[in-house]
Amino acid sequence: MKEHSSHRVARLPWTWFAAAAAGGIPVGLLWWLLAPGGLNLITRDPALGDGTNPVVWLPRDLTLGGLLVFAGCLMAVFLTDKGGRAAQAAFLLSLAGGLAGAAVAWQTGVLAGRLWGAPADTALNASVAFSLRSLSVLLLWPAATATSVFALNLLNLLRKGPDAGMAPHAEGTAPGA
Repeated sequence: MKEHSSHRVARLPWTWFAAAAAGGIPVGLLWWLLAPGGLNLITRDPALGDGTNPVVWLPRDLTLGGLLVFAGCLMAVFLTDKGGRAAQAAFLLSLAGGLAGAAVAWQTGVLAGRLWGAPADTALNASVAFSLRSLSVLLLWPAATATSVFALNLLNLLRKGPDAGMAPHAEGTAPGA
C-alpha cells in the first residue's frame, strides 16, 4: 500500500477567519471599557459617562472605529509573513473574519453595556443606551487589513528591489533562454 504523503489536499486556512471572528470579543469588551457612555476609562469625565448626553455618541463610535483599525492593522502584520499557496485564501478569509469580528465586537460591547452599564431609558432616543450609531464603522477592520497588507507588501517589494520575483527557473538559466 502506497502512502500519498506528497499529495496533500489543499485546505482553506479557516483559522484566519476564526481568529479574526474570535478577536471581536476582546475588542468589544475594550470598546465598552474605554468609550464614553461605557465605563469611560479614557476620559473619566462624569459628563461623558452617561449616554443621555448627545456629545457622547460620536466619540463612542470613534472609539470602536479606532479599535477596529488597530485590529485590522495587527491582522495585516501577521498576514504579511504568510507565504505559499494559501496566502490568497488566508487573506480573503481574514477579510471575511474581520467583518465577522467587527460585528462580534459591536454585539459584545452592546451586551457589556446591558450587563454592566447603568440602565438607560431609550424612549427618547435609542442611542442613549450603549450602542453604535454608525454601522459603517464595522467596515473599518477589513478595510484596515486590506490597506495595511497592500502597504506592507509594497514596502517589502521596494526593499527587496525590482528583480526580487525574477529568480531563474533552473539552476544557471534564465527564463526564456
